[in-house]
Amino acid sequence: MSPRTPELSEVRVTGSVLDVPLEESATPVELLDAQDLLQRRAATLGETLEGLPGVRNNNYGAGAGRPVIRGADGARVRILSDGSEVQDASTSSPDHAVAIEPMLASEVEILRGPSTLLYGGGITGGLVNVRDARVPTAIPAKGAEGSVELRKDTAAREGVGLFSLTGGSGPIALHVEGLKRSAQDYRVGSGWSEERVDGSFNRTWYGSVGASFIHERGYLGVAYSRLRSKYGLPGHSHEYEDCHLHGNALHCGEDDAGDTSGDCHWHGTELHCTDEHGHEEEVALVDMDTRRWDIRGEWRDPLPGFARARLRAGITDYRHDEIDHGEIGTTFKNQAHDARLELEHQRIALGAGQLRGLVGAQHSRREFSATGEEAYVEPTDTKNRAVFALEEYRLGDWRLELSGRYEWQSIFLNGSTRRGTVRHRMGSVSAGASWNFTPGHVLAVSASRSERAPTAEELFASGIHLASNTWERGNADLSAERSNNIDISLRKTSGATRYELTAFYNRISNYIYASTTDRHESFRLIDYRQRDASFKGLEARISHQLTSQWRVGVFGDAVRASFTDGGKVPRIPSHRLGLDVAWHAGPWTAGAEWYRSFAQNRIADHETRTPAYDMLNLQMAWQGRLDSGQGYELYARLGNALDKLAFNHSSFVKDASPLRGRNLMVGVKFDF
Repeated sequence: MSPRTPELSEVRVTGSVLDVPLEESATPVELLDAQDLLQRRAATLGETLEGLPGVRNNNYGAGAGRPVIRGADGARVRILSDGSEVQDASTSSPDHAVAIEPMLASEVEILRGPSTLLYGGGITGGLVNVRDARVPTAIPAKGAEGSVELRKDTAAREGVGLFSLTGGSGPIALHVEGLKRSAQDYRVGSGWSEERVDGSFNRTWYGSVGASFIHERGYLGVAYSRLRSKYGLPGHSHEYEDCHLHGNALHCGEDDAGDTSGDCHWHGTELHCTDEHGHEEEVALVDMDTRRWDIRGEWRDPLPGFARARLRAGITDYRHDEIDHGEIGTTFKNQAHDARLELEHQRIALGAGQLRGLVGAQHSRREFSATGEEAYVEPTDTKNRAVFALEEYRLGDWRLELSGRYEWQSIFLNGSTRRGTVRHRMGSVSAGASWNFTPGHVLAVSASRSERAPTAEELFASGIHLASNTWERGNADLSAERSNNIDISLRKTSGATRYELTAFYNRISNYIYASTTDRHESFRLIDYRQRDASFKGLEARISHQLTSQWRVGVFGDAVRASFTDGGKVPRIPSHRLGLDVAWHAGPWTAGAEWYRSFAQNRIADHETRTPAYDMLNLQMAWQGRLDSGQGYELYARLGNALDKLAFNHSSFVKDASPLRGRNLMVGVKFDF
């Protein structure tokens, strides 16, 4: 008797703008629903997604962590809040946190390859779309629904509490949610020189309120949210603050600061530490405050010939202070907005198949400034306008897709010593096809040619940045990157055995990168330069349903990135290979995951080798129901069960901030 394979409901990819079923997508897609996220969620988006095929975390302690996808990070990975761009400062430096609270996400979608083109040119890594319930889309069936959750862990003595509530009557729906987190310095794996990472604490407060007008043909709503976070900066040191340039060489004085490790404690809202001699010092921290308005709406049959209109807009007031010795050293501000309108036309019969698609426009503006001791970028005003279109043609077992985007970008430098405007025009095009050559089996191929304009930081950076231990120099003569990308995927989406195998190749002309041109100990001189580069890699996941209760799987990824004239691209993750097993019986679920992150020996100039490590994670959950009918879930996760000392090659502070050691996390969630 063959094992029974549970039937799975169809999952649609909302990040693809046409809501394409996962198995029909022309490019690789990963979707995490609320149940997938329950134990995976962490304080940062990068840590939440760490471990998915092709995805790593560019961690900076515990407070900042941005996803690295296919070896790409920064502006090559776009992060959306339910379809609208997140306007923060995370692309400008790895110590700047992503202004999203993953604990309140309802779904997370990760799109890779050419499918990202409609959201921006040159997104060669991928796109992360974080969906949430800030703007209600329907009236709850019982008039009100919500959840309360509490969580605690051991490695950082972290405590998290959060709630979410949606209610409504008539055509009006209301939603309110909030979160508080308190985490101390986390403990690392055995064998490091210290037990904990100094400056890896994190305190977060978040709240949001939203309202929508609900109609049988759609909805229109608005939400206001505020995210406040205080987190430390591991590795931040003033021993290099007297470094300066002599031409193209660094000159630094001797370090007489002494060892700053020791015991830490809170004085009000400030963290104070004592060094080995008992002298009190304050750990450098970031105090981030972001306020955001979201406008979201969808309307079916808005105009003759159109099936749907979709609006996404966000207005952001972002600020963070970098505080050292109790005083604000540098303040970063980002006043920004992003608006996007899509119109999907009705299906059109064409030959033996059907054609459907959409057209759209997008406008964004970003006024970014930094003032203070480490203001390494003078104020800039970035404007971007874009038009885009996508057409899909279905013919039998084939699905064909063609899309294009054209954008205009201008960056105005409004500095005290320099002024000027840099303009770029960029065109991108993508084509893809998926073939269901036999039931449950899909072969998908996609290709694109896209362009990415340099960011304000890449163009105009000039000065010391102690948070990343760098002196950065931009280049106002940088041209737009031009990339040719291809993805090939083979998927089996039904039956006891399922898999997805993907190969990709990206060739990027005028690739912009931070080149380390000189180094003094851990302090580096970085010049933004351009060289042709190529990225190639594999991503794989295979699973088999042994019985109705047991499933086993194998997963892995690999990426190699080199300059075409010789040399390696900096900070590329190493290969990874893993096994997982899942068990389900009645209200119980359990799972185990082991993977090996291999040593990274293919390193760029001035980089250091990163050793291999093994990671074992265990988890268990139990679902129950109270006599009143309310559901609840108890869960636990043991991360890094072997207590291995592990370093992240993608991180700017890998040596000062190893990954967490053994960590037991327990939680309870009530739904009502």
